[in-house]
Amino acid sequence: MPKKSVGFATRPQPASRRAAADLINEAFKKSDVPEICHAIGAATHLYNISHLAEKSGIARTSIHRAFARDPQKPNFTTILRVLDAMGFQLHVKMRRIASRALEIG
Repeated sequence: MPKKSVGFATRPQPASRRAAADLINEAFKKSDVPEICHAIGAATHLYNISHLAEKSGIARTSIHRAFARDPQKPNFTTILRVLDAMGFQLHVKMRRIASRALEIG
């Protein structure tokens, strides 16, 4: 049974860039798309949205819509551009318990 996302009213709001990065990383660890969208959306509130729009090349309204209360699941390019505009980057690492059956060669 899949885990339910935490309601928006009870979700933490980051108070700093470090807290925002931690919140986003926790959401990615859970592989919970709505939680990831919320975490990125909450982080955008630490910035001037006009500046993020200019730096990312994405319209303000599109940023709001992508990470809104009921997001349309933004595409990967939008996620990467907004994270980059906020000074964040994604980092991929291998899980400790990786399935060897999926490895090639």
